[in-house]
Amino acid sequence: MPSVNASELVTAATSRRQQQVVSLKRFGGTEGFELLAPAMPSAGAGEVRIRVLAASVQFTDLIMRQGKYPDLKQKPPVVLGYDVIGEIDELGPGVTGWKVGDRVADLTVTGSYVRYRTLRVDRLVRLPQAVDPAQAATLVLSWVTAYQLLHRHAHVKEGQRVLVHGAAGAVGQALLALGRLAGLRMWGTSRAADAELVRSFGATPIASGDRDNPRFGPGNFDAVFDGIGEGGFVRSWASLAKGGILSAYGLSSAVTTGARLPTVGFWLARLRVWDLWPNGKAAKFYSIGAMRNAHPEWYPADLGKLFQLLADHAINPLVAQRIGLEDVAEAHRKLEAGGVRGKIVICP
Repeated sequence: MPSVNASELVTAATSRRQQQVVSLKRFGGTEGFELLAPAMPSAGAGEVRIRVLAASVQFTDLIMRQGKYPDLKQKPPVVLGYDVIGEIDELGPGVTGWKVGDRVADLTVTGSYVRYRTLRVDRLVRLPQAVDPAQAATLVLSWVTAYQLLHRHAHVKEGQRVLVHGAAGAVGQALLALGRLAGLRMWGTSRAADAELVRSFGATPIASGDRDNPRFGPGNFDAVFDGIGEGGFVRSWASLAKGGILSAYGLSSAVTTGARLPTVGFWLARLRVWDLWPNGKAAKFYSIGAMRNAHPEWYPADLGKLFQLLADHAINPLVAQRIGLEDVAEAHRKLEAGGVRGKIVICP
């Protein structure tokens, strides 16, 4: 083994204690990112500072970067990062119940493309020490979304017939995996190249472009989970059985096709009309932020269940790639190109 002198160890330790931030200086393409080295943040009252162990690169981050995310009130320069896993390295004044070295998670929405950051203690979820931080990061947004769609939103029951649109995506994979644990009969739309991935979760794949597939006929599914919204959810609504529910949770097709805001507003309004129409079917839009605000106790409980499933090896979320902060722009380009299986996770 090559020898390492004391000065090299001090230099390495010091570099790890320096802040790094990927800042977005303007909305648009990936050329807007820049890697900065600002001052180290300090934990205030009711806060902890964490050393970031993992933060996912989300499709939602792409929408924010483009300036198309309606709930983003901040203007550039802004730091993206919807979720975070970290290790506490400083306690703010008045903080009890936590100690330096504890591992924690939070749904941050922004601010996690960094090496260090502060978090409010009333939003922390404890992470078991034994689990992989990168895998844990995949659960904070995508898997909690899937769990709540199944059990808080659609209230699925064992044996029900379920269709997942975009089944090869991050939330789609989580829906398939958790649906299998719940004893559901599942079908999933995806590109032909991802059919085997869908099948590996115990679901029947359907080519996403196969609009003539008889499975899209009326009355086939008890629940449809649609984060794509192609054509304003019309196909999903038509394929529901009486008593079924359309759980809409995203509009990625609107982003990729450049649909205008009034069009998207019309689609969402139509969901409300469908839900009120007396035909025995339901249509509801899910937002993880809205559900967390309405029922704040649900989020830590649901994420805690998922962490335990991960610790017990009952689930195995896919991590496509582990990257450094300097690779964020390239990760965004890969996600935009499509075909990424699993999450790209920043591990500073």
